[in-house]
Amino acid sequence: MHTLKALRDIAFDLGVGKHPDLAAMARELGRVVHRDSAALNEGLLELRTRQRGFERWLLAERSKPAISMLVMAWPANHGTPVHDHDGLWGLELALHGALEVQAWSRDVATGELSLKGQDWLGPGDATWFDADAGYAHRCRNLSRHETALTLHVYGGDLAKYLAYERSAEGGQWLARPQHAAITGRLSA
Repeated sequence: MHTLKALRDIAFDLGVGKHPDLAAMARELGRVVHRDSAALNEGLLELRTRQRGFERWLLAERSKPAISMLVMAWPANHGTPVHDHDGLWGLELALHGALEVQAWSRDVATGELSLKGQDWLGPGDATWFDADAGYAHRCRNLSRHETALTLHVYGGDLAKYLAYERSAEGGQWLARPQHAAITGRLSA
């Protein structure tokens, strides 16, 4: 699909260096999503109607500098636990539907997490984070009826990460290692 290729090219062009200009990447990716929303919705219709739960689809990857791009399908009202990104930088952009993203900060010494803010993303809107071992977030599809689709660009392969939950006794945050499964590969 031409639009997915355009999104890939933008991310590859702007995703250079240890700290790329994620604001510029978000602006350019959002411009393409707004311009090509009808074609994008038609091209990704199968992902919105599969009804197979939360899925991660690999769109593109590059090794130098390292970038991975994924399209994620979020069933109605699906949410993640608070989780990190293994110290990678990242950008998340809504393609279809609406997503709530809560940003959390983790104290590396104590492991304590605190809510720092939240964003609500509609088609073409993005949020991003720099490479930071203390960054975590929780995401949720805001629709009770429709699957949301998002584009994720990471400064490397997000194969593993930590999910956080509060313990029953004491309320401390427990970190649980996770493996990020890929459902399949999309063609750009």
